Amino acid sequence: MSSGAELLRSKGLRVTRPRLAVLDVLAAGGHLEVDEITRRVRERLDSVSTQAVYDVLGALSRAGLSRRIEPAGSPARYEARVGDNHHHVVCRGCGEIADVDCTVGDAPCLDPNTAHGFEVDEADVTFWGLCPRCQARRLADD
Repeated sequence: MSSGAELLRSKGLRVTRPRLAVLDVLAAGGHLEVDEITRRVRERLDSVSTQAVYDVLGALSRAGLSRRIEPAGSPARYEARVGDNHHHVVCRGCGEIADVDCTVGDAPCLDPNTAHGFEVDEADVTFWGLCPRCQARRLADD
């Protein structure tokens, strides 16, 4: 397993304490909003501005070390899982997000009938529904 410093250097990025802290937070997993990432980074560092966290997340995303997702109607979220073209399922009730490995089978959204000359290398699919907790809450309310 590569250290955060090695990952940053491998992408030509300077190794800084904020970058290392953000990488550590993302490596812990989840689909985190900037405010949550900032809160967790501040637990590790004396001080860091929200703008610095945005800057780090931008650099990490451009370098392919993090992924920004933005489900419709939700703020941007960031995750460390990159490079595998996975998708997401989002709960309409509470906003919980979970990873979904690439869909198999005959799904037109994954194989466009025309790519308009584009060389397609990734499909971004978001599945929507209710998580088990929200399903149980709905049944209890009925």
